[in-house]
Amino acid sequence: AMDDVWSRRQNITCIHPGSTPIFGNRRVRRSWRMILTNPQSPAVVCRNATAQMYGDVAYVLCWEQINETFLAATNVFVREDGRWRMIHHQAAAAPPPESPSDTPSVMMQ
Repeated sequence: AMDDVWSRRQNITCIHPGSTPIFGNRRVRRSWRMILTNPQSPAVVCRNATAQMYGDVAYVLCWEQINETFLAATNVFVREDGRWRMIHHQAAAAPPPESPSDTPSVMMQ
């Protein structure tokens, strides 16, 4: 399912917490495959997701909760063939949100 989220046409990028940037479709997909197929990878809960849309580009800001640790995450999307496809993901350690919520909000511009 994660593989289906990524752009088919754009050169994608990803920065995992504590990692250097990963460039290119094959390398980014491989990094996610390693994380998601590792039985020791912890569960991640998305909190306080907010989307911003600008024509055919959008981004989602959220907190990723892993046990008691929070990461601030940015996911950038482009519209390809009528579907939103991710071109960049970045997550880094951050303080928890003031009031954790699972309800997303969307802001169109």
